[in-house]
Amino acid sequence: MDKITLGTRNVSIEFPGVKALSNVDFEIHTGMIHAVMGANGAGKSTLMKVLAGSNPDYTGDVLYNGNVVELRNPAAAKKLGIQIVYQEVDMALVPTLSVAENVMFNDMVMNMGHKQFVNYGKIRKDAKEALARLNIDIDVRRWCGTLTLAQKQMVLIARAVQNSCNFLILDEPTAPLSDTETEELFRVVRHLRETENIAIIFITHRIQEVLQICDSYTVMRNGQIVDTTPITSQTTSKEIVDKMLGRSFEENFPKEICEIGEKSFVVEHLNEHEGRVKDVSMYVRKGEIVGLAGLVGAGKTELCKTIFGVYRKSGGTITLNGKELKIKNPSDAVKNRIALVPEERRKEGVLVAETVTFNISAACLGDFCTLSFVNDRKTAQKAKEYVQSLSIKTPSVKQRVAYLSGGNQQKVAVAKWLAADCDVYIFDEPTKGVDVGAKQEIFHLINQIAKEGNCVIYATCENSELLSITDRMYVMFDGKIMAELETAKTTEDEIMHYATGSEEKFAG
Repeated sequence: MDKITLGTRNVSIEFPGVKALSNVDFEIHTGMIHAVMGANGAGKSTLMKVLAGSNPDYTGDVLYNGNVVELRNPAAAKKLGIQIVYQEVDMALVPTLSVAENVMFNDMVMNMGHKQFVNYGKIRKDAKEALARLNIDIDVRRWCGTLTLAQKQMVLIARAVQNSCNFLILDEPTAPLSDTETEELFRVVRHLRETENIAIIFITHRIQEVLQICDSYTVMRNGQIVDTTPITSQTTSKEIVDKMLGRSFEENFPKEICEIGEKSFVVEHLNEHEGRVKDVSMYVRKGEIVGLAGLVGAGKTELCKTIFGVYRKSGGTITLNGKELKIKNPSDAVKNRIALVPEERRKEGVLVAETVTFNISAACLGDFCTLSFVNDRKTAQKAKEYVQSLSIKTPSVKQRVAYLSGGNQQKVAVAKWLAADCDVYIFDEPTKGVDVGAKQEIFHLINQIAKEGNCVIYATCENSELLSITDRMYVMFDGKIMAELETAKTTEDEIMHYATGSEEKFAG
């Protein structure tokens, strides 16, 4: 098959106070799987958005088969067969439309204005075929708002592949997927490369996946490309990380010693009214970091949201320092000094259209008020303190959070609750889409929260993180607690044994 090339020449782009790309030369051709890697804020997503037509204010040239093309809007990119699937899946889906309508969304929009009836039978048939190419069995009549994160991701990938596609850009595609779903995605990716000659570009922080699936990788740092290299049997994760950070990196995240006190936060026989959490009992001591382990869909997020009042509980009790809490909504949780840093930070954790200052003060605005007026000087000063102490990379506390990298958005979400001075901190997949450098900083921050005598709940699918940062953990499956494990005495094998639903005692 003939190769089609896509690339950039001397491409630069600036946002307010930030030079996101600086004279970038990049090239990829069809029939290859290529990773673009770098720390948060390195410029990788910005570069991909230029290729997808979503960053029209670039300077320099975009080249398609060696010819200069203007990619100043997504429609221009799609005409050349350039499709992108973004990390924040809920931003790209319409929850009140069916799976079929979301998969075929681009075709439906293109046909709008033509005076014709919508052939829903054909839409459902074409959507089923697109999903079948991914080997995914989802009822195309379901509303997208009822799907899991993993299913939503697959719907978006099906939408991209369903259209004429030469270059498929995937932004953190495996972040919401289980190991099984990730393997399915990799099978599809290999199929698209080998039989349809599509180029796949991965933006990812999961280095082991890069070594497993990609032919080559590009490393970006500070808006520039520092290296493009084929992947061989000699390529190591440490080699890639060192290039990303520009320095040698210690791979482990040692648990910092925290003084653990008395039992403080207790959940007993908790049930969620739709059955997503089933008879869960657990406790956290002061200064303790307790993990919630389990595969995607195990109920970790649902448990976190039920505790926080997002989901309604149908039974059970929640007690803090001996006092039973009545939590009917998130406002009640905040009043009782409970914080939740959610998995979907752009949708639920921060207000991306607002400034760093506004976000950090949002959970405790009353502390900055005189009578009915907000003291802007106090809020800005408090924001500056957290920007400095958490090393949040922003040109100003007046910067809109939308312009920050993923890792720095996560730090803003954490800073909001630090400013509110809570007793219980719940972290749901806090390092999702975060580079290894920012991950290290977040781990240190969580350890500091525990050292101050607070209770910490840490929910993640990443078993290596649980083994690094927690004192104890509860393993979940299908909304239930399968086992309570002491971190220092457990292994990844034991965690997976219970995470897959086994009720038998682990033999070791």
